[in-house]
Amino acid sequence: MLLSRRKVRIDTERLTLRAPNHGDYRPWSALRRESADFLIPWEPTWSPDHLTRKSFTNRVYWAQRSIHNGTAMPLFLIRRDDDTLLGAITLDNIRRGPAQSGTLGYWIGAEYARQGYMAEAIAGLVHHAFHVVDISRVEAACLAENAASRAALERSGFKYEGVAQSYLQINGRWCNHVLYSNLRSDRRGRTTVG
Repeated sequence: MLLSRRKVRIDTERLTLRAPNHGDYRPWSALRRESADFLIPWEPTWSPDHLTRKSFTNRVYWAQRSIHNGTAMPLFLIRRDDDTLLGAITLDNIRRGPAQSGTLGYWIGAEYARQGYMAEAIAGLVHHAFHVVDISRVEAACLAENAASRAALERSGFKYEGVAQSYLQINGRWCNHVLYSNLRSDRRGRTTVG
């Protein structure tokens, strides 16, 4: 199913997940700036222009094109009670044909971490991916030492699959990542992390 003819909006108990727009620049840049020490250890190295309006504008255009083309769903987490931007989640690399899968990535501002928001967003996006986008597998990877991210994935129904060596450059160095997946028709039992 192509997402191009509809705007993506996912409502969960406390959140609205929606595409970024140009008016989000100030809250996004403030949240990223205030959370830099919290985020940088877990992310690829920020470019020198990472927090600029021009860079954000490019992100908005990329999000619009990706949704239109059905290749990704980059969404912001907006708390419905007060319309506050909390973070972002993206279903990227949406593959059709025999794969019918996508890759999950996400971040949350330091002030909003460990309050269940990301697990809620992950569960909402995965449900949407399975029942609206009609894919069968959502994959995710995180650093082994990122206990909070691993817990959010596991609370959202993801199961541990293994380790990918030198999977991504994080904060300027190649890092191993633990791999997780969530399957639409998952009959696997609980897996234990070795």
